[in-house]
Amino acid sequence: MTGRLLPMLLAGLLAVTPAHAGERDAFSFAVIGDAPYHTLDEILFRNLIASLDQEKLAFIIHVGDIKGGSSLCLDEIYRERRDLLDASAHPVVFVPGDNDWTDCHRESNGAYDPRERLDMLRIVFYPSQTSLGSRPMALERQSAVTRYSDYRENQRWRAGPYRFLTLNIPGSNNNFGRGSDGDAEHHARMSANRAWLADTFRLAKAEGAAAVFVIFHANPRFERFPMERRPSGYRDFVARLEDEVKGFGGPVVAIHGDFHQFLVDRPFRDRHSGKVLESVTRIQSYGTPALGWVRVTVDPGSGNWLRTEGIPFPPQR
Repeated sequence: MTGRLLPMLLAGLLAVTPAHAGERDAFSFAVIGDAPYHTLDEILFRNLIASLDQEKLAFIIHVGDIKGGSSLCLDEIYRERRDLLDASAHPVVFVPGDNDWTDCHRESNGAYDPRERLDMLRIVFYPSQTSLGSRPMALERQSAVTRYSDYRENQRWRAGPYRFLTLNIPGSNNNFGRGSDGDAEHHARMSANRAWLADTFRLAKAEGAAAVFVIFHANPRFERFPMERRPSGYRDFVARLEDEVKGFGGPVVAIHGDFHQFLVDRPFRDRHSGKVLESVTRIQSYGTPALGWVRVTVDPGSGNWLRTEGIPFPPQR
């Protein structure tokens, strides 16, 4: 066993299983994202978190865009948003979105260097080996591997017989095609993403995981692949994910935000035959201005093992 893999193994042994996630127990988690964007949003979002405190949830996933696309990428904004998530009574796993760092080069965002903003995001949102929230859960981070020590945002954990992992894949074409600096960052990050994806699927297959949940921010437009011909920052990711899905052989759930509309479907197509891969389910979350959350229930003992419910917020009569 190499020295690089030892820290990751130890992290896995020390990780605690989220509440309500025994091997045969059903459990639920919430998916939120693309909020809050502005002042009114922030008030509603705070109330949403308080409302979720009353729900029986193993954890909450925020799929990115914790601020608006035209607002300043200030350190204070990052800290305020982190405090909002930390107020949750449940563990919260946060995934970076394009508004959070990729788009910070815009004048309206403060004309920052996106790489510098990503570094700050890592400091603020990923300070330890646990999730956010007032009752955090232990996580494995790719940064435990020396070669990928920068990528603290790539996380994974196990709940019951299921494997969960996050990848830093934001909107705005995954920071690709805007210039040489952005392209260099894109290629380095995608190398880390590919390694994390492959290692997690290898682990899931070795331990006999019932399913794998892959979580990221961007909508990679699965339905356009493989017909997409324009330069895409997602093409390599979609191809790699397809290979891992086929190698794993079991159900895979892709969870993302970006398009601000609750959606559950099966848009993933084999890039060779064009046929839909029925083993892949996609869940897309709500987003500003239509706040809401998705309740995802997984039940190892049921024939209907995956159930989803879109819940607008505030609740509609």
